[in-house]
Amino acid sequence: MTSSPKSLYGKPVVLDRERHRRLRLRTGQGFGFAAGLNAMYITGAEFGEACKEYPLVFVRTPEGGVEPAAMLGLREGENLFVDPQGRWGGRYVPAFVRRYPFVLAQLPGQSQLGVCVDEAAQATGQQPGEALFDAQGEPTPYLKQAIGFLEQFQREHQRTRAFCQHLHEADLLQPMNARADLPDGRAFTVDGLLVVDEKKLLALPDAQVLALFRGGELHLLSMHLLSLSNLKALTQRMAGQAVTAAPAAPSVQ
Repeated sequence: MTSSPKSLYGKPVVLDRERHRRLRLRTGQGFGFAAGLNAMYITGAEFGEACKEYPLVFVRTPEGGVEPAAMLGLREGENLFVDPQGRWGGRYVPAFVRRYPFVLAQLPGQSQLGVCVDEAAQATGQQPGEALFDAQGEPTPYLKQAIGFLEQFQREHQRTRAFCQHLHEADLLQPMNARADLPDGRAFTVDGLLVVDEKKLLALPDAQVLALFRGGELHLLSMHLLSLSNLKALTQRMAGQAVTAAPAAPSVQ
């Protein structure tokens, strides 16, 4: 698989106290906006909960790097964890989707990241809802909490990128194709996935294994390998839903 990112954000713009003074965010609108995402990037800090429900794999990014991703479906445009009412069908909701409609993005001509909001989000409007700025144009407690979550997510994302770089340097990743055989005889194959090569992991020098252990990365590898058993559950979830689209590689966010 060559991941083909499809943006979750229809109209992301830098948050501005004047432009967005009257903008409101309606909470509790569900996750219908993520119904077309069959995979999304995930941070190492989430492995502990995510590995209980989703297959956690590694995918190549458009920039040529490697990132971990949670598989949510086996076909393009199908998230098996979002029902027609926009409800999330899993116990754990990945942080990537929980931060929506906000995102930290690189500002043009600057090295720093800026807070952006998706003005195309259906949950945004004039009223009613949570205000982002007060009458004086200052961030409300709601917006401050959202920004704090974005900053925490960014920190974890940077740690995860370092983890993936260590895997690349140790040459621990190998390609894997995921095959789903449905009870009615249909079969689907998802290629382009990367998983840890257990034989190479066992063959690492003791010093390198100790470094992975001390850094908490060996535990992440164990959770990744454990999570691959969720591929069967994903197939069963797919078999329980109507099939109308052709199989395709995950569109990783």
